[in-house]
Amino acid sequence: MKAATVAAGPELLEGSEAHKPIPKVRVSRVLSVIDFILRVVAAVGTLASAITMGTSRQTLPFVARFVRFKANYKDLPTFTFFVIVNSIVCVYLVLSLPVSIVHIIWTGAVKSRITLVILDTAMLGLLTAGASSATAIVAMAHYGSTLANWFPFCRQFNNFCQRISGSLIGSFIAVVVIILLIILSSVAISRR
Repeated sequence: MKAATVAAGPELLEGSEAHKPIPKVRVSRVLSVIDFILRVVAAVGTLASAITMGTSRQTLPFVARFVRFKANYKDLPTFTFFVIVNSIVCVYLVLSLPVSIVHIIWTGAVKSRITLVILDTAMLGLLTAGASSATAIVAMAHYGSTLANWFPFCRQFNNFCQRISGSLIGSFIAVVVIILLIILSSVAISRR
């Protein structure tokens, strides 16, 4: 009697609701919805970074009435590169949203997913280059460099430095989100 129930036990377990595999279409649709949400988050992060850096400026009066010190993002080419790169990546992410919507509707699109992985990787490299180069300049602005004869000017231009540091946070969040997008797309492709 025990042998009959033991032999019937695994068959009962395999046929139960808990061991049924999740359909591939459902998982692919969930991955596509997550892909869409992450693209929106990354687009908002890059847009906020570009706007914050592009509008950062501060003017300090000097002893004389007509002499003023200004700090503007346009003064440093690295910050201009940062704004341009974040703008390009934001436009790319907004333009890739319709393709992500197509992936939600039609989960069998593999070639467009491969194209998005390639373009996402290129945008990741571009965004990382812009964010890391701006980070180097922000670090020099905060701490200075005796070798480059660059004195830390964030003590005087506190508002300007807070804004440029904040814009870096949004850009690095977008870098992490794009890495997650690449991993997510790769998983969706590998499920085929």
